[in-house]
Amino acid sequence: MAGEPGPHERELAERLAGDRPAPTAGFRGALGRRLAARDPGYGPRPERLRLIVAGYVAAGSVLLVLGALSATGAL
Repeated sequence: MAGEPGPHERELAERLAGDRPAPTAGFRGALGRRLAARDPGYGPRPERLRLIVAGYVAAGSVLLVLGALSATGAL
């Protein structure tokens, strides 16, 4: 089958997966601390987020239906 890798491809995939460079633990820790310090802290979600999203989805759906009706000449 053309989609299955041959033995050479499997060997290459194993070698690439094993030799993949990874940052040191010190770098990962420093990066994590830096990202945590730079966190803007957006705070909690709005109280009625689901209602707001539902309104946007409904408005978008209405616009899509109007566009489809207009494109077919039914409007």
